[in-house]
Formats: sequence, structure tokens, C-alpha cells
Amino acid sequence: MKFASQSPEASPLSLSAQVLTVSALNRLAREVLESAIPLLWVSGEISNLTRAASGHLYFTLKDEQAQVRCAMWRNRAQLLPFRPENGMRVEARALVTVYEVRGDYQLGVEALRPAGIGNLFEAFTRLKEKLAAEGLFDTAVKRPLPPYPRGIGIVTSPAAAALRDVLVTLKRRAPQLPVVLYPAPVQGADAPLRLVAALEAAAARAAEDGIDLVLLVRGGGSIEDLQAFNDEGLARAIRRSPLPVVCGVGHETDFTIADFAADLRAPTPTGAAELASAGFHAARDRVLALDQHLARAMQRRLDTLAQLLDRAALRLVHPRQRLAAARVQLATLERRLHDAGTRQLQRTDERLARLGLRLRGRRPDLARARADQHQLAARLRRGLDTVMQRHRLRLEALQDHLKHLAPDAVLARGYSITRDAHGHILRSVQDIGVGDAVSVQLADGRLDAEVTATQPPRP
Repeated sequence: MKFASQSPEASPLSLSAQVLTVSALNRLAREVLESAIPLLWVSGEISNLTRAASGHLYFTLKDEQAQVRCAMWRNRAQLLPFRPENGMRVEARALVTVYEVRGDYQLGVEALRPAGIGNLFEAFTRLKEKLAAEGLFDTAVKRPLPPYPRGIGIVTSPAAAALRDVLVTLKRRAPQLPVVLYPAPVQGADAPLRLVAALEAAAARAAEDGIDLVLLVRGGGSIEDLQAFNDEGLARAIRRSPLPVVCGVGHETDFTIADFAADLRAPTPTGAAELASAGFHAARDRVLALDQHLARAMQRRLDTLAQLLDRAALRLVHPRQRLAAARVQLATLERRLHDAGTRQLQRTDERLARLGLRLRGRRPDLARARADQHQLAARLRRGLDTVMQRHRLRLEALQDHLKHLAPDAVLARGYSITRDAHGHILRSVQDIGVGDAVSVQLADGRLDAEVTATQPPRP
């Protein structure tokens, strides 16, 4: 087996010179396994199955010579159309990995199916894609269910438990609804043709039997048991039917070609009966709700009229009582007016007192302001004196520096200035020749001389 190419940082040569921690080693092993081995199908027998409280599945997949640990996470396990058990032979679509915490080599299972159904599933997938490409499953061609059907036709086996579930549900939800059975086997080699014949019989006798809706139902089972409902002819017969078809086959997790072809899919046969009687059931609930609404409206109307009557009776009082009540109300208003005026006067007095305190607090303190002025003037004079002294010292330092750099001071230190006959200062022996007249200025006078020789600077 070939491993995927490694980066220079993770090459065997570089790793051999390192000391890895156990966690780093397990992480490296996991990365190598996951990159080298693609997602694949593995078959074996389930053993040591554990269902964790979190919903995850842990089990061992084994054959006669070897075994491997497996983990299937909850989001995958809850989609399984069957319940895994110990001893069951299955095919697992899994990714080879390493559980780093314990260093265990294991399979991360993405999907699980009973062994031997792979071909059936592939055939189911191919047929589904073919019919979908033809537009057989498009929602645009689906027919709405009649909200209040005259009668319901049921296509199923007379001995099927699904028939009993449908009849019990319809009797509970819509007992007045007539039901007509069109018997057909739901399992076996001839089941697809018999189901097609039953659907066609229901369509031909719809007016005579008084039905305008068909339920195609069957109880749960394995994929082999439900194979009759994965027939292409049955799917096309469903779409040819002039009556809407509700398909309720198997459990909620079971899907067949008939489910996709039907005008409406129900999760179970009971669900199909509930969908077929939904209009009557909703109407009954609506009638009950309207009855309750009407009762509440009548009660509210009676209560309102009773209140109006009570108020009218209260207004029918003797004039003496009305005058007494008016006197009491007048006294109350007089007391409220007096109290309001008193409170207003108190608030005004409190406001005036606060304003007086604020006025006294804001009166200027002239003595303190004068003292602050004298203090600031003294600080200003001291600051000016300090600045003047600093500038004076700086000026004296600059004068001393200028005296030091004056030409007379430089000549006094033993230097001289040499000029040629034109008064130009000589800076190089190349500017003068032998026999030329020069003048040399010293600190206390000038010398006139003649050049007898020149000497270049020593190297």
C-alpha cells in the first residue's frame, strides 16, 4: 500500500531525528491513514454493540480471521433505516482513522446497510435518477388531494396489518367516509403487476364505487420486502392514474420509488389515512372551534348587556342622594384645590431658598482674588528674572566662544597668515614659486620675504 506524499517537514528522514510526544505520534498516524486510504465499503459481522446515551454507536466489525473497532456518530446513526444488532452481517461505508486518545485504530462509519442489499440499493438509485430525469417526480405534476373526498380506495393486501391501521384511523377521524378495498399482494415476484392492476381497477371503477382518492399502503420491512414498490411499472401506473395517490409504505425512514411517484408521501400507513381524512378532521376541529367562539361571543354579549343594565340601575337614584353626592364631590375638589395651592407655595419657597444659596455661593471673594493677583505678579517677576539671567549667561558664553575663534587670538597662539604679492592668502605650496615675494602676518606685525625653496608635505 502506498502512502500519500509527505511534506519536507514530515518526511521520514526529518521525523527520525525528532523526539515525538505520544499525542503527536497518534496525530501523525491518523493523518497518514486518513489521507492514504479513501472512504470505502467494509463487510463483516457486528459484535460488542454499544448504544451510548448520546446516540453514538460503538461496535466491532469482524470476520473469521480479524476484527476492527467502529464508531458511528449520532447524526449518522439516527438516519439508519434498520436497528443494528449483534451477529448481524452488514456493509459499512467508513473512513480508516485512529482514535488519538487511546491510540486505537478504528473505522469512522458514515453509512451502514445489511449485507447483500448493495445491488438492490444501486438498482433503486439508478431507477430513481432515471425517473427523476424524465420529470416523473416533479412537484408540478403532483395533484392536490381533495379536501372532502366522497370515498377512499385502498390498494393493499387484505391480510396486511397496514389495512387494519388505515381502517382504524379512518373510523376514528372520518367514520362517515366510505372505503373500498382493491386487493393486491404487497410482496413477491408478481406483486408489482398485481399492484398495477389494482390501481387501474380503482381508476376504472372510481365513478361506480364513488371514490376520488387512492391509498397505496404497506407495513414496514426490509428492503427486499419493500422491493415490489420499487418497480418502474408501478411508478408509471401511479402517474397515469386519474385519481390522486397517497403512498404510505413502511416506516418513516423507508423510501421507495412509489413514494417519489405518488402525489403525496405519508411516513406510515396510518399517516396516509390521516392525510386522506385531514379535511374532515380539520372541518370537525373548525366546527368545534366555531362553536366555542360562538358560545364565548354570546357570553360576552350577555355580560355586556348585564353591565349596561347594572349601570342604568345605578343612575336611577333619588335627587336627594345625587345632591348629597355632589356636595361630597365638591368638598373633595375644594380640599384637593387647597392642597394643590399649598404644595405649589411650598415648592416656590424651596426654589427661592435654593436660588438664594446659589447666589451667595457665586458672590465673588475680592480679598482672595486680590491675594491671587499679588501672588501671580510675584511669580511673573521671578519668571522674568530667571529668563533674563539664563539669556545673559548664554550671551556671555557666546562672547567667550567668539573671542576664542577671532583671527587675532589664533595668531597669538603661534599661527601666521601668508599672502602672495597680490594679497591672496596662500593655502598650498603649489600656489607660489621660488623667487616670489610673500608677506607673513604675525600677531604683532608683518614680515616681507622671498621664497627660496618649496617643500611638499611629507607622506
